[in-house]
Amino acid sequence: MSDDPRIQLAHDVLGAVQTVGDPRLPPRVIRVTDVDGRQFFAKQHDERDRYARELRAYRSWGAHLDGHAPQLVGRRDATRTLLLTALLGERADTMAPGSPEEELAHHEAGRVLGKLHRATSMPRGGAIGAVLAERLQGWIERAVHAGLITATERNRLSHHADILDTSRMDSAICHLDYQPRNWLIGDTFGICDFEHMRRDARIRDFARLEFRRWQAAPHLRTAFLAGYGRPMNGTEQRLLESFGAIEATTALVKGHTENDLALSTHGRTVLSRLT
Repeated sequence: MSDDPRIQLAHDVLGAVQTVGDPRLPPRVIRVTDVDGRQFFAKQHDERDRYARELRAYRSWGAHLDGHAPQLVGRRDATRTLLLTALLGERADTMAPGSPEEELAHHEAGRVLGKLHRATSMPRGGAIGAVLAERLQGWIERAVHAGLITATERNRLSHHADILDTSRMDSAICHLDYQPRNWLIGDTFGICDFEHMRRDARIRDFARLEFRRWQAAPHLRTAFLAGYGRPMNGTEQRLLESFGAIEATTALVKGHTENDLALSTHGRTVLSRLT
């Protein structure tokens, strides 16, 4: 019997299991099969708050994504470990850029996210904006301390923090890492990785797509919003730019602390586009 808490959990819930090598998975996740050939993922969290957030996501909000999200079949709080059914399919980030398959993936991503947002939406309020402004200001200070931004860039980012602080915005349960690497294309469209999921500004769920995909391929934005069933109005488009300030600052700081040149370059690119 392995001393790996993920295998222990899978064994206790499923009986005899076999691990399946999958180099695409992050180190915290393994794929296993039971004696009937059914596939599952076992995931162990390093941080207790992320474990609690992902557990709550599957228990409280997974029903709104029925058929599009893994099912929780086991957990062990002491080791922060989850056992989930495996959705079969190819990751959407393997689709050829510019292909019809890529465009269809964005359309389906919009459709499924729209289901989650409509089921959990709340009308415009100011509390979310104030929290996001405070969070952005904290990232700005970290970037200043590390010498990553100029005084002019600091002022530009702080301007967006002020915008967020005074903005009223719709909220919904958001995935907050909604991008093709977390989409699965198979017999149905699937979503994975719920460790960031919480109530947040609804439009913020578009931010990573906007600044990592859509600006270079606007037809994907069109396909996504067609599936989502609701276009962005002018106010929401301006709000999305302020969410870009969060995208830029977090990428700069995390890229610096994790020595990730690609992430740092992404943060610098987004920052240069902000007005």
